[in-house]
Parts: sequence; structure tokens; C-alpha cells
Amino acid sequence: MLLTYSLSDRNGLPIYEYLYRCIRTDILSGRLSPGERMPSKRLLAAHLEISIATVETAYGQLIAEGYLNSVEKRGYFVADGVVANGAAHTLPARPIQPEKKPSPKPSFCLLDLTSNEIASDRFPFSVWSRLMRNVISELQTRLLERIPGMGVYELRRAIASHLYELRGMVVDPEQILIGAGTEYLYQLLIQLFGRKSVYAMENPGYRKPQQIYESHHICYRPIQMDEQGISMHMLSKSDANIVHISPAHHYPTGTVMSIARRQELLFWAAMQPNRYILEDEYDSEFRFSGKPIPPLFSLDTKDRVVYMNTFSKCISPSIRISYLILPYPLLARFKETLSFYSCTVPSFEQYTLARFIEGGYLLKHINRMKTQYRLVRDELIARMEQSPFASRIHIREKDAGLHFLMQIDTDLSDEEVRRIAKERGVRLQPLSDFLFVPESGFSHTFVINYSSLSREDIKNFKAKDS
Repeated sequence: MLLTYSLSDRNGLPIYEYLYRCIRTDILSGRLSPGERMPSKRLLAAHLEISIATVETAYGQLIAEGYLNSVEKRGYFVADGVVANGAAHTLPARPIQPEKKPSPKPSFCLLDLTSNEIASDRFPFSVWSRLMRNVISELQTRLLERIPGMGVYELRRAIASHLYELRGMVVDPEQILIGAGTEYLYQLLIQLFGRKSVYAMENPGYRKPQQIYESHHICYRPIQMDEQGISMHMLSKSDANIVHISPAHHYPTGTVMSIARRQELLFWAAMQPNRYILEDEYDSEFRFSGKPIPPLFSLDTKDRVVYMNTFSKCISPSIRISYLILPYPLLARFKETLSFYSCTVPSFEQYTLARFIEGGYLLKHINRMKTQYRLVRDELIARMEQSPFASRIHIREKDAGLHFLMQIDTDLSDEEVRRIAKERGVRLQPLSDFLFVPESGFSHTFVINYSSLSREDIKNFKAKDS
């Protein structure tokens, strides 16, 4: 008996799977009876105009599931004991997958001033790849060993040396905790401080910590900013016992916290035993005038400051290596309560970064990037100052970090300005987007990110319909 099936209606299934399902359905429906002889592989393949291997694969699956028996030198037979029970036992063919629609084209954009990514062509690939090869050839089996929970000591030592050279910070490598990204470190701190802690956050501020705190059902209080930094008056009135700040260069306002405000914060923290300051130094390497501002961690004599930083901005976001520096009392608490956590960064990447730092390549890269970013910033500001609307804009906070503020004299709303700019191929983001609660004094101000731009991008820019 020859079997005839329409292989053109198999709904996207492979031919062997469709053939297997058709034969199985015929067996379960009673069309093929127990003991009935099946066509030979060669005969069925020729009849259906498919390969012998396809038939063999389908028969093999039916034999494995007990629907067919193979008798040497005789052929294939429907197995005895298979109960024909109509179509109830049949499985539906795989549904046709809906045709994937092409992704919508990105909206028209000639100049993106909202992206804070960095250009990949500025990364020292040759140096990094050479260090990777050296790590593999020299360390070998060490790369397969269990990683200490706080991270590879060589990297922690390198970070401590780097911070001393760049920021004048005196740090014990034992205080440094390595983690895969600041998001992971935030979650460790939530457990370390306790879930009953209340966090004060700068308003406006970076949204990522807020999202993490909310996902963990952690209470936080938005605290208004003034010209010196976070408002001490409002902080003192709140019930917060942890204050999360970025004093070196606040994002997005660009404010650099004054020394007087830093001293006030340290005094506030020392007043209660459970108060701590989380100092987030993201973007702090890129300061274009004067010496780097001493971090709060260096001024702290009461062990109340936790220092946090990442290599995502000074090297690459894809290198997911961030770190905490814990004061000794919190370090002891961490080892007692959270030391069961494994380090989340592969040792291979940690050893490579350690050599990148110790070889002086990181400092050279930062200095080279500072020069590049300064040129890009100056080109962008010069272009703005030569534009037809130059008399209606004011540039603020342009000497630190990789963004600045542009205030516009206009009666239009922020959304109207954003829409008009978008129509002309420019993406803008208002400062009001970063507010946790509405505050006055932030309208008509836009956050200008330029780290992803090149001077050529700016020189070649010509607004649509301009």
C-alpha cells in the first residue's frame, strides 16, 4: 500500500516531521492496521519525490515511539497493540508562524543630543586584545578557579592604585567589591542597608536607581536641588536615613556640590547611627577645568560613605564592571550577612581590566578621551553660538561630565520644542523628564548629551527645512 500525502500543506514543518505526523495519524485513526506492512523507504521516497534519508528519519521516530516495528530483511510493520481511537490522539500540526513584520524605520534624526553612549571607534582595541591574549596564555588554569566573592584581588588592587593616582583616594583593596554593573550593586546595598531603610534621591535625578528601588518596594524621597547640591533643609525634614547623591557632577543638572554642602552632609550622616551616604561617581573622570573635586569618601572620618563607580563611561558600557568601596563597619556586615554571593564578573575580564589599569592604559585612554570630548563639546557649543537662535539660548554647567544644559528663551512648552526639533532632525530631552515630582524653575531647559557625537557629525549637520 502506497501512502500519499500533500507535502505542500505542511504549515512550515520540516518534511520528515510532517511525514511522521501523517503516518502516526493514520495509525491512530485506524487507517493503518496493526501488523500492516509499510512501504519500503526507497519506494515511499520515490512516490513522494523526497529523499530516502527523510523517510528513514520519519520511520526512525515512529519506531522510537512504538508505532512501527522493523523486521530485519522483511521491512517495516505497524506495531501491534496500538489502539485506534480516531483523531482524538492526533496532535495538531504546528501552527503557521505569523510573518514577521519588518521593524519600523527609526524616526528621522540627523543629530541625537539625547544619547549618552560612547563611540566604539575610540576604544583601544589593539591594546585590549593583546592583554586578553596575555591573560589566557599566562594564567590558564587560574581562570577556571572559583572567584573570590569580593572579586579578583589583582583588580581590586589595581582600582585602589588608580583611585589614588587619579583622585588622591586612599583605599584598602579589601574594601572594594566588584560587581557586574551598578544595578547589581544597588540590589546588594538594598540588602546590606535593610529593606526598612528610606532613601533620599536628588530631584531631578537619574531614573535607574528609582526604578530599582521601586521594583524592590523600597521607600524613597525625592529631595529638591539648589545651586550647591541636594537641599539640606528638605533632607533634614525627611525620614530618609540613606542619601543617594552624585556630588562630583550631578546628572542631569551638572551641579558640582560645594565643599560646604559636603561637610553638611557628612555632619547629617554622623548624627544618627543608621545614616549613610551613597556617593555615585558616575562620569566623574571627565572634568575639563580645575583639579578633580575630592570625593566625600576622602572627607569621611565616621565611616558613613559608600563610594560607587563604574568603567562603563570611561571604557565601554559593554564591559559590565562596577565597584563599591565599603567603609570597614559595612564591610564587616557584608562579610557576615552577604558573603554567600558569588562574584558576577568573569575572572578573565577582571584580570584583563587589572592589566589595562596597571599598565597605565586606562589613564592614557581617559586623558585621550578628555581631549576628544572637549573638542566635541567646544564644536557643538560654537555651532550653537553661530546659529540663528543664538541670542535665545544660554549654556550652563559645561565644564564637567559629558553633557551640559541649554536654556531656551521661548513661550513654547518643552514638548512643543521637542516636537519642532524632531521635525528638523534633532532629538532633544528636557530637564523636566528627570523630575520625580514637579518642581518650578526647570522648564525650557534641555539636557545636551554629546559623548556619542564626533566633530564631523556636528560640522556636517544641516537641519531639515532650515
